[in-house]
Amino acid sequence: MSDLDQVTLNAGEKSVVLPVIKPTLGNDCVDISKLTKETGYFTYDSGFTATASCKSAITYIDGDKGVLLYRGYPIEQLSEKSSYVEVVYLLINGERPDAAQLKAFNEELAAEATVDASINTLIGSFAKDAHPMAILTAAIAQLSGIYHASLDLADAEQRRKAAVRLIAKVPTLSALIYRHGKGLPANTPDTSLDYVSRFLKQTFEAADGSYELNQDVVKALDLLFILHADHEQNASTSTVRLVGSTGANPYASVAAGVTALWGPAHGGANEAVLKMLEEIGSADNVESAVVKAKDKTSGFRLMGFGHRVYKNFDPRAKVIGEMTGKVLKQLGVQDPLLDVAVKLEQAALQDEYFVARKLYPNVDFYSGIIYKALQIPTEMFTVMFALGRTSGWVAHWLEQQVDPEMKIGRPRQVYTGSDVRDYQG
Repeated sequence: MSDLDQVTLNAGEKSVVLPVIKPTLGNDCVDISKLTKETGYFTYDSGFTATASCKSAITYIDGDKGVLLYRGYPIEQLSEKSSYVEVVYLLINGERPDAAQLKAFNEELAAEATVDASINTLIGSFAKDAHPMAILTAAIAQLSGIYHASLDLADAEQRRKAAVRLIAKVPTLSALIYRHGKGLPANTPDTSLDYVSRFLKQTFEAADGSYELNQDVVKALDLLFILHADHEQNASTSTVRLVGSTGANPYASVAAGVTALWGPAHGGANEAVLKMLEEIGSADNVESAVVKAKDKTSGFRLMGFGHRVYKNFDPRAKVIGEMTGKVLKQLGVQDPLLDVAVKLEQAALQDEYFVARKLYPNVDFYSGIIYKALQIPTEMFTVMFALGRTSGWVAHWLEQQVDPEMKIGRPRQVYTGSDVRDYQG
């Protein structure tokens, strides 16, 4: 083993030679699995910002260069040439489908799109103003009760079937949750339609079943789902893997992922963008809002700018930024908040303060604008994110199940409480 394949760590009088793992792309990784046993030390890494929790072949991000790959394919190429369903197949199977495989996969998703009547009862039991993410969590968990007889995780076909069910049914659940909030009757998906069209029609159709599909809207939503499909070991995906490491079924694991996505620092960011736009109120107020954003004492923060991983432009934002202008023009939407967003985007891209700090608009900024243009309520934005991300969660869960190195997740801690003390009195 050469010096390039190992590192030596000195810990007091002890030293340990640690192997270096070489990935296909990205930083080399020091394997510290034997560190504690040989030295008595373990590592501290708040937020796991420098810790790899698993080996994965699904998604790769280079934050410095603004690169996002799904199974090796650049997100820009998939956005231009692929469809969401093809991307789903790629994520869970590792390779793109041929025409026959894609047709069969579309048919299987359509066949699994309907949900049990108990789901309607469950959704109906929630208050109409309950947050949609709370309902989605419960509805996905309910699936494990419905399909309890086919949860033998040692059976590869049962694992695959559960994955397909989740990808097929989450759009249906999302549509039913939207309709519940709007006081519309529960309905069933039109399985003659493609994946995205099926979701749109079920969501927005009138009580008599009428709905006119707009292909510009279908294309925009398909693109959003592609861009949201996976993003390496983010908080929600890591949650799915952590729960999955306990042997939990995929429905429970994905339900946990939904709750992690709910937070405003993660999937809830696009909802936070719209709330920020509402706070700004008018395009005339954008200039003063930018000034306030630069003042750290103002308490005002621009949401949807910059990204923890991307130190350059978010590649997803480049793709969707171009689509946003087209969609707004095609739909002919007149909305003061969208005027605020457009002016804010221009200001941030030109202002030296934001450019120097690389605080570019990210995917959450643009997705919020498009959802608003599509007349999707703000509180449903994170549900839309979850709908697209389900494919990534499922892909990671499937990969984890056959990983020979998988162990139950059990992070260490640095204890800062009281030393041993006696109970007095």
